Amino acid sequence: MTPSEALKKTIGTAFRNEDLLTEALTHRSYLNEYPNWRLPHNERLEYLGDAVLELLVSEELFERFPEFPEGRLTVLRAALVNYQILALVAERLGLQQFILMSRGEKKDTGKAREVILANAMEALIGALYLDQGFEAVRPFVKKFVMSNLDEVLETKSYRDAKSELQESVQERMKVTPTYRVLDESGPAHKRVFTMGVYFGDALIAEGKGTSKQEAEIEAARNALKKQR
Repeated sequence: MTPSEALKKTIGTAFRNEDLLTEALTHRSYLNEYPNWRLPHNERLEYLGDAVLELLVSEELFERFPEFPEGRLTVLRAALVNYQILALVAERLGLQQFILMSRGEKKDTGKAREVILANAMEALIGALYLDQGFEAVRPFVKKFVMSNLDEVLETKSYRDAKSELQESVQERMKVTPTYRVLDESGPAHKRVFTMGVYFGDALIAEGKGTSKQEAEIEAARNALKKQR
């Protein structure tokens, strides 16, 4: 079964432009082994999909919880679009069997594998948006991402370092922490990010990780330590 056939069976729609789907499933490492591959890797689609996903999750939470303040909506959104949730959704869709990557990357397990799955999930959303627009992506996000909301609320898994820092700083200082990339190192398929957390223009703490999200959480954790 091809990726398009599998996804049509799972989500009820097929890609009109199957090259978009293939690109969404092409990891950067695949091009290292197959430099003449006819399509680019999926990082541009991942960038687009991340923005589309955040907008649709924001919209859904905004409508569902009219009494929640901005800070709580933000931390709920972060919990729903983190790499663990997106990797889980990718597994449910069976994406792991279709992602094109190098032989070395195929051996990765644990968090490295989850990050690849999550990135492919964001790229898939970006591809679906380009292929069919918001009206195709909205029910997809509602069915496969928002379906995790009850568990997130029940287990309070949104209470990570970023959410704790945000609620604390918004209450005390009336500002929202922001995060910026300070440095990137390592080979393209195994990047290490250094992120800084800022209160306004002031750099408060730094953190490192193999994804921007992981580095942001580490930076938030370090910022919390400084406040205690």
